[in-house]
Amino acid sequence: MGLVLLTALGVGGATVIGAVLGVVFKKISHKFSDIVLSFAAGVMLAAAVLGLILPSLEYGGRFGILITIAGIFAGAFALNLIDKVVPHLHRLMGSDIEDHAHNAHLSKVLLFVTAIAIHNLPEGIAAGVGFGSGNASEALLIAGGIALQNIPEGMVIIGPMLSAGVSLKKTFLCAMATGLVEVLGTLLGYFAVSVSAAILPFALAFAGGTMLYVISDEMIPETHHGETPGVTYSLLVGFCLMLISDVLLG
Repeated sequence: MGLVLLTALGVGGATVIGAVLGVVFKKISHKFSDIVLSFAAGVMLAAAVLGLILPSLEYGGRFGILITIAGIFAGAFALNLIDKVVPHLHRLMGSDIEDHAHNAHLSKVLLFVTAIAIHNLPEGIAAGVGFGSGNASEALLIAGGIALQNIPEGMVIIGPMLSAGVSLKKTFLCAMATGLVEVLGTLLGYFAVSVSAAILPFALAFAGGTMLYVISDEMIPETHHGETPGVTYSLLVGFCLMLISDVLLG
């Protein structure tokens, strides 16, 4: 339980780390941030497949393939439903929000932060569910992938809020709040599979489906605005790095 709690804090704290980096390195180019985000997408893709979807097949038994496919689509549909309630992150993270410099746009900025917080919940659940398989190394790889994705997310929060006139202190509090949602999600996912091992195969696939949805719907579109070879290879590097880690730690 101690390891789960530390992991939850690490996953949630990654957003705050990103926020700090966003303040320190205000002049980071969009191209560089795209490469970092694409790398994180590759890491999350490998974590979803290796740490969640394949174990779901393994634990599903005779009907494992059906349970896994159902779980993947259920996870994707759940996030699709969320997207109907809150705006798509890749729309809110565009240049139109970064260029605003007046409090009149504060409501849109807060909506942007709220959207990130809501999307963080299923990511946190995915990290917590990973521990349900009993393989701590795989669970840590999943959590590491999600945490890595949270760093550029935290960097994205800083600019719009400061431009809207929000103080640095309140900006960091908002970043911490979005991270706290992920901490709660991690603990929720862990306790859910701990209470009933019967739901583990479906829960693993559900978490994998949510991660695949985030990668396809939010992360990849955000990184493909201009020239794409660099970000494409960055995704492959992130994926292969997780593959190597899985082989060495497995």
